[in-house]
Formats: sequence, C-alpha cells, structure tokens
Amino acid sequence: MNTRPVFHGSDIEKICEYYHLRKEEIINFGANVNPLGLSENVKEQLCAHLDLLSSYPDREYTSLRKAISRYCQIPADFILPGNGSSELISLLIETRNPRHALILGPTYSEYSRELSLSGSTQEYYHLKEEDDFQLDVDDLCQTLKAGYDFLIICNPNNPTSSAILQDDMRKLLSFCRKYDIFVMIDETYVEFAPDISTVTAVPLTEEFQNLMILRGVSKFFAAPGLRLGYGISGNMDFLRDMKEKQIPWSLNSIGAYAGELMLQDQDYIDRTRNLILSERSRVYNALSLLDDYKVFKPYANFLLLRILKEGKTASDVFETCIKHGLMIRDCSSFQCLEGEFIRFCIMMPEDNSRLLHQLGT
Repeated sequence: MNTRPVFHGSDIEKICEYYHLRKEEIINFGANVNPLGLSENVKEQLCAHLDLLSSYPDREYTSLRKAISRYCQIPADFILPGNGSSELISLLIETRNPRHALILGPTYSEYSRELSLSGSTQEYYHLKEEDDFQLDVDDLCQTLKAGYDFLIICNPNNPTSSAILQDDMRKLLSFCRKYDIFVMIDETYVEFAPDISTVTAVPLTEEFQNLMILRGVSKFFAAPGLRLGYGISGNMDFLRDMKEKQIPWSLNSIGAYAGELMLQDQDYIDRTRNLILSERSRVYNALSLLDDYKVFKPYANFLLLRILKEGKTASDVFETCIKHGLMIRDCSSFQCLEGEFIRFCIMMPEDNSRLLHQLGT
C-alpha cells in the first residue's frame, strides 16, 4: 500500500522533513508564484518608506484604490481592498449569506471551507476532462436552475488552467441575473492569460450587479506574504455592506503602499508576461509531443497534466521530481479530479528545462 502523504503547494517545510532535504535545494513548482520574485524597484521603495509603519493607513485607502482603478480601468468606487483574497472571500460569503451554493470544480479548497463556516449548503459542478476542462455554459445554466443562489468560479481555474472567455461569461452572468444568482469570480491568475482582455470579467462589473471579482498580488507580483487583495463590484450597496463588516485598517500601511508601487511597475509587468508567455508555450509544446502525458491548454502560469503511462502514478512522478530538487503538485487531493494528475507552474528557463528532462522530454 502507498503510504506516502499528499503534499500541498505550500507544504515545503513538510516535504523537506519527509525527504530529508533543505529548503534552499528545492525549486518550488507547486506554489504558482512568479519566478522573478518581488520587484527590485518595489523593494527599494519599501525600504525607503518604512516610516509608514508609524502611522495608521488611510481608512478609505484612497491612493491605493486610485492605483487599482488605473490598473484595472474601472471606477475607484468599485474597489474594496482587503487583507488578501482570503479575507475578501470570507467577507463576501458572510455578507451575501447564500443558502445553496455551486462551486465550479475542481478548484481551490478555500471556497468550500468558507461556505461550510457560513452554514450554506454547497455542491460542485464538475468540469469534464473529455471537454479539456472547458466549461459548457448551457449545461451549467441548466444545473443552476435547481435552486442555487450563489456561484463560485476561479478564472483562469486552479488546477486545470482552463478559462471562461468574456463572451461566455457575459452569457452566464445574464442567466444568473435572471435567476437572482450572485457570482463570485476569483481572477488570481488572470494577469498570466495570453490575452487578459478576453478573459477578465472586470469590465462586466459596470453591466452586472450580481457580480464580484477578486484579485490580489500573491501570484503575479510574487507577494503572497503581503496579504493584499481587492474586490471589484459595481453593486454599491453590496460593497458598502461588505465594508461595514470588514475590520478597520485590515490592510497595513506598508501593504497599501506596496500595492500602489506594484501596480505601476510596468517594466516588471512586461518582463513577467514576456517570461511566462514564452516559457509556457515552450513547455506546453514540448510536453504535447510525449505519449506519457495529456497536457491541457493553459491560460494561467501553470499546466495540468494527466499521466497516461500504465502503472505510473502522480505520487511516483512527484517523488522522482522532488528527489532531484523539483517540487511539483500531486493533484490527488483536488475534489472532482479523478485519475492521475500533476500540476506545475512556469519557473525560470533553466529550471523549466530541468523539469522537462525529469518528465521525459
């Protein structure tokens, strides 16, 4: 019997202990974080402004919301900053207080956890492997007729790296508006999409009141420890209700200032997109030539692979890679994902080449 544990993307300390490795020896393909690391410009500016810690943040986060407004091309009044997407997911669910929620899966487990804490009933709508995990909007709409009042979507989705394009999203939102279904869209990975404008639903917040979009700086800007997220909605009443439930000054002064800097750092944004888009294409094309894997078209900065070789498991591939200092994600713990799947993000070119070698290219 295979008794090896299944590790999550943030479990690097447990992995080091289990395999007797040092953290510095591991290339973490499991965390989905920009391999460029924190912008050097942001580091320098933060070091020069540490005195911000001696004062409270602006309770309205006016300057930060203006920066987000310019970055997303949306009115500043539509924006609610928070202490990471996790806080905003919790606030959104608490404020909306859904009775019966549907989660598009497989996906991030935090959605289910927060719904459980709210007392809402919840079910999953399974994206299908035979459709390459691309959503059948008409089929989902038929499912939603069964009394749901809340829908959660991660777009691009984790772990499938698939995406719902804006035209299909508008069709889905129109249906949900008709049936009084509120939609939460997590766009954590949208900035990695080949064409952001075809994937993001941010412009739709001016058209639909039954919508809130969540974003953050953890993945694209390589700042998971900053705990900066923001919600976008054109529903002013709902935003006000969320803000009333939010702890005052939930985002610290340094976090708010860092967010302003990051969103204006166009050189870093361009370098990130150039790196991810070029390397993602190279890795995807190389893996597509192999018979041992089925690779799904990626919209995020990571790829999902199904292992096709008989007798080889996701745990086997994980162990082969980790013994060479390459930490990927064994997807066995994801609900709605049946079979042997692995996921890994795009890192620096030399690291990607090492991983391709271990995977058999």
